[in-house]
Amino acid sequence: MVDTNRERKLRWRCRRGMKELDILLERFLSSQSDALRQGHWPAFEDLLDWEDDVFWDRIQNPSLAPDAEQQSLLAEIRKLRV
Repeated sequence: MVDTNRERKLRWRCRRGMKELDILLERFLSSQSDALRQGHWPAFEDLLDWEDDVFWDRIQNPSLAPDAEQQSLLAEIRKLRV
């Protein structure tokens, strides 16, 4: 993955206070950076504005997200759990 300035900033924002989120978001960025570049940056940035506990709850239950694009991103992140 070629890091643009925006990608570097997003990677930094993915560093959370919850280790589980750190791991999932790093995996997601590594595997989905091309998809994000193709128009999903804004929705992903919106996810990063959430508090850690809200984010974690929504990963557990993507239907809690306010819109369909966020639900889709959360479902993709959820698939990366081990």
